[in-house]
Amino acid sequence: MPRSDRTYKLVVRIFGIVFRLMGYRFDVRGVEHLPGDGAGVVAGNHIGFLDFTFIGYAARARGRRIRFMAKRSVFDLPLVGRLMRAMRHIPVDRKSGAGAYRQALGELDAGELVGVFPEATISRSWLLKPFKRGAAGLAVNRDVALIPTVVWGGHRVYTVDGHRSLRRRTPITIIVGEPLRPAKGESVDQLSARLQVAMGVLLDEAIDTYPATPRDDRDRWWLPHDRGGSAPDPETAAVLDREAVARIGDSFD
Repeated sequence: MPRSDRTYKLVVRIFGIVFRLMGYRFDVRGVEHLPGDGAGVVAGNHIGFLDFTFIGYAARARGRRIRFMAKRSVFDLPLVGRLMRAMRHIPVDRKSGAGAYRQALGELDAGELVGVFPEATISRSWLLKPFKRGAAGLAVNRDVALIPTVVWGGHRVYTVDGHRSLRRRTPITIIVGEPLRPAKGESVDQLSARLQVAMGVLLDEAIDTYPATPRDDRDRWWLPHDRGGSAPDPETAAVLDREAVARIGDSFD
């Protein structure tokens, strides 16, 4: 087993122990849509700092290890950065992503699954933000499956604006949708639009079937504005994003 896979297996095992100690109630659906072997692009929504750990944990049922594209600042952290590199995750410089794109193509050529968050940054509205073209671009470039995936409930554990909780037995829903194949002559923008529609359907399903409700008005923060929650609407969330970047740079999420 390659050293990267040994490290990956160890980290997944450690997270699995932590998740069991916390009693997280995982509801994983559609994991059979992840290919058992071969290349593919896994596209996930982005609502919290642990999204990639939840999606990667779910993929263990298929014996797959996803090489996630993540912001470079994560790789600058002493221990975390070493582990991220050891697991062959891909650092992304948001000002110049060509190197990360080439590395992701190399992983696809090696038959790996590459994980991408098309929104690029965490959505403060918890709804889908406009997508970047990278996930669809990788799928079109190598003619591989694009696999829509959503997480719901993980933002209740750890996300932006100081929201974090050690509450046990938090439900976390992960839904893997049917793979999208680039159609003959389909452009990157067209495939990206199809991806966003598919992920929107999955996210609605995850929210509608989530087995928990806010405890009181103060706990309504984790529900979208159109579901009776106090989260900002997408337009207000975009303003908050810009203010956060102006205040502390793009490392906030």
